[in-house]
Amino acid sequence: MFNGIIKNTGTIKYIKKKKKSMLLTIQSNLKLKKNSLGDSISCNGVCLTLTSKKNKMLTFYLSNETIKRSNFSKAKVGNLINMEKSLRYGDSISGHYTQGHVDTVGKILDIKIIDKTWIIKINIQRQFNKYVTEKASIHINGVSLTISKKKNKYFEINIIPHTLKLTNLKNLKPKNLVNIEFDIFGKYLHQINN
Repeated sequence: MFNGIIKNTGTIKYIKKKKKSMLLTIQSNLKLKKNSLGDSISCNGVCLTLTSKKNKMLTFYLSNETIKRSNFSKAKVGNLINMEKSLRYGDSISGHYTQGHVDTVGKILDIKIIDKTWIIKINIQRQFNKYVTEKASIHINGVSLTISKKKNKYFEINIIPHTLKLTNLKNLKPKNLVNIEFDIFGKYLHQINN
């Protein structure tokens, strides 16, 4: 489990693509224990398992399912990645509970800046609209955010300067793809009611 409060980022240094999988090496200052191999780490909101660690170079294996559901299908060397270690018992929850199980990707339609706040309009496939609720939590590229507006073909989020400074959201541009995990409790409630 994660809570979407990003304090660390990393940079993709190496990508090895296979037909149905990918190895991804990210350079990061994320502080890890010596025996951290096998740990779950949220990378742009995707729960990945650490398979290799050498100094600040962290390597992860991505399955075909992960590649299909996330924006890692478009990953390039040099991309900045939001990173978060999994929660430990007793950790403070400042965002919201997330699993790192990305539901889909969304496309940035527009970015409007009012004072220092970014208002980002995101389009998703129609079948996911049922999970979008105004003022509900949402996980975008691993960042815990709040849905500020819902329309038929898009929703909006507001991002404050502090969040922009600490995450890769400051690099977003129209047409970029972002990883989306909808609120876990909303998904379960929807499933129970159907």
